Amino acid sequence: MADLSIVITPADDLIDVPRRIVIRGASPGQALQVVASTLRRGAEWRSSVRFIADAQGEVDLSTQAPLEGDYQGVDPMGLLWSQTPVQAGRRDNFNADVSAPLATRITAGSASAELVQRLAAPGVVRREVREEGLVGTLFLPATPGPHPAVMIVNGSGGGINEPRAALYASRGYAAFALAYFKAPGLSDYISNTPLEYFERGLDWLRAEVHPKDDFVAISGQSRGGELVLLLAATFPAKVSAVLAYVPSALVHSGQNAADPAVGREGPTWLLRGQPLPHQWTDNRSASWKPFDDGPAPHRHELAMLTALEDAEAVARARIPVENIQAPVLLLSATDDGSWPSSRYCAMVRDKLAEVGYRWPVLWRNYQDAGHSILFPFVPTTQTTYAHPVSGRISTGGGEPSANARADLDSWQQAQQFLRDAVATHSLRKDLA
Repeated sequence: MADLSIVITPADDLIDVPRRIVIRGASPGQALQVVASTLRRGAEWRSSVRFIADAQGEVDLSTQAPLEGDYQGVDPMGLLWSQTPVQAGRRDNFNADVSAPLATRITAGSASAELVQRLAAPGVVRREVREEGLVGTLFLPATPGPHPAVMIVNGSGGGINEPRAALYASRGYAAFALAYFKAPGLSDYISNTPLEYFERGLDWLRAEVHPKDDFVAISGQSRGGELVLLLAATFPAKVSAVLAYVPSALVHSGQNAADPAVGREGPTWLLRGQPLPHQWTDNRSASWKPFDDGPAPHRHELAMLTALEDAEAVARARIPVENIQAPVLLLSATDDGSWPSSRYCAMVRDKLAEVGYRWPVLWRNYQDAGHSILFPFVPTTQTTYAHPVSGRISTGGGEPSANARADLDSWQQAQQFLRDAVATHSLRKDLA
């Protein structure tokens, strides 16, 4: 019998590229324990499954389901999304340096092979931005420009979303990851953030990279999803497309990312120095009790649902999405533990339909998935966590396999949505 071998195709590529993993040289019917181990920001993550070799002595993860282990059913990338940290409590999927690839060692018996995932393609340029009061990182594609541009904002964890920006640049976009709190020189909290800061970011990005046909999209997740809808409604002439991951249809208070001195019912967003009315403002039904006193793992969504019972407060806090003048992508999850993103996206969709919105609106609602929709082939198992600002432990919801499906489809949808938006935008420019 030939020695066992593992063939990974392709072995080294961008993180969003699916791989074929085949084990050869086993005896027909032989049981093989297959283990995947990855160092993510210095911490080991592992998954393990057991296969039975076929009549040819092979195991092909793209056509065979494991007999038992960390994932079920046929899934060629199940070894990656089903990983869990060896050290409990770790959540970092990526290395601190986004140019450093993730290397996964896959072993089966005496055989091993390495699967390499990259966020930044060769030649992608990374540049820190600390000018005009802005804090962020700009990533530029390796190919000559001009390129369409995307500005990326994070949610209630704050910081700079370099992984997503690096991947966007690897796919041909000038990508600007803009921080607005929990980053050098900025507040540690989301409270009282002026929308004009983001307007300045959009203006800076245009002036700096001179985007192809002046196309600038905005992408955000969670509070960032709320934010990109709000920015597109407030500065419609400056936004060419909107990608809203698990967003809100309403302006929210500071919540878990609030400055303790302001409080979680205090304002998040300012416009011309004035706080915007938010969901908790004079709300007669809103209560934190279902979140604070509910069973573990706590679901923040339960408090948000109480606030939706006051129709007048909801109307005051509603983001005027009908003011947006660009294509809109909405991505939500039916088991979102952080807030009811499915319901919020339906509110946005229905309002745009009501006003006869003239731009494309695409909504994908992922069954049994939770709040953390990222991009494909990263671990989806850590759904309960301590919030990075408040420290409150809660769940984002979702089953790991459903989260993995949402990660894959959402990224595919986002890429096609942007390609279509860029093409339509360029055609309008040509006809103008």
